[in-house]
Amino acid sequence: MNIPMVDLKQQYQAIKQDIDQALAQVLDSTHFILGPNVQAFEQEAAAYLGVKHAIACASGTDALHLALRAAGLGAGDEVITPAFTFIATAEAISYVGATPVFVDIDPCTFNLDPALVEAAITPRTRALLPVHLFGQPADLAPLKDLCAKHDLLLIEDCAQSFGAAYGGRMTGGFGLAGCFSFFPSKNLGCYGDGGLVTTNDDALARELLVLRNHGSRQRYHHAIIGYNSRLDEMQAAILRVKLRHIDEYNRLRRRNAHLYNEGLKGLPLATPLEDGKGVHVFHQYTLLLDGRDRVQKALGDAGIASAIYYPIPLHRQEVYRDLMAGVSLPVTEQVAERVLSLPMYPELSSEQISRICQVIAGAL
Repeated sequence: MNIPMVDLKQQYQAIKQDIDQALAQVLDSTHFILGPNVQAFEQEAAAYLGVKHAIACASGTDALHLALRAAGLGAGDEVITPAFTFIATAEAISYVGATPVFVDIDPCTFNLDPALVEAAITPRTRALLPVHLFGQPADLAPLKDLCAKHDLLLIEDCAQSFGAAYGGRMTGGFGLAGCFSFFPSKNLGCYGDGGLVTTNDDALARELLVLRNHGSRQRYHHAIIGYNSRLDEMQAAILRVKLRHIDEYNRLRRRNAHLYNEGLKGLPLATPLEDGKGVHVFHQYTLLLDGRDRVQKALGDAGIASAIYYPIPLHRQEVYRDLMAGVSLPVTEQVAERVLSLPMYPELSSEQISRICQVIAGAL
């Protein structure tokens, strides 16, 4: 029984008729850039997420970059963020000339630890950039309080949390901006790259629209240097189809996570925490355990995929090594050495989960 980390073919087959029809309509229209599907998707996504504006762009990395740029962050500014995340989070900070300041994570949620943030704030700090890692919402209430106390911006990295909620509200609507990725393996994924920035700020929304389209407010008139970061019509059409299924996809992910929890009960490992402050949508199902290499080898020998997200924290990456010389983030470093992510997708069956749990139990 070979079990992949994600099975996009199975999902496509289930919605093939709707996807193919949507793509055929785009092809027939020959309108491929910033057309009616992009506009409709932006409106539908904004309504689903409970925000005033949703601005589509070319990738999740671009969403972070454009949000930081539109917020006015630049050289001399510091942005507090975790080091236990994909590098795009810090890259976007560096793109605008600002400096990432890495703060340690909570050992149970793997998200930015609010208790450690205030000590990292300096006169140069302009923003907090928490990540809703693996679909677990960051603890936003104390972070928002810190932003209010120190006059900081809050920008959410929602790349892995489409449909997750905190205190009854969707992630992406708490800060000045929320930044989403539609990479194919995401909970809501397209068939290429795609991204989205959400905001309730009218001025920020207007600036994002200009930045994503070559700095142009009027065709062939360019007031600022912008970017070519536009979601194309075919990806928007795919996302519109899949958005109709996102609640069911996330429900099945949560079901599968709970099946994993039952199957792994009693083993010497930690399963993902649900802290009760929000709704976890399990973009990844990530264990914390000793003997990771032994377990991963056993899974591989059984034809079962697994992955390590993320083996090298950002403060230990070569690109940031000089900047972060002497920085120690003990929880981040320990977690990076012990995490292991298991297959997670809506179509994963209970039989497959049972088999995965049996292999892990045997390895331990």
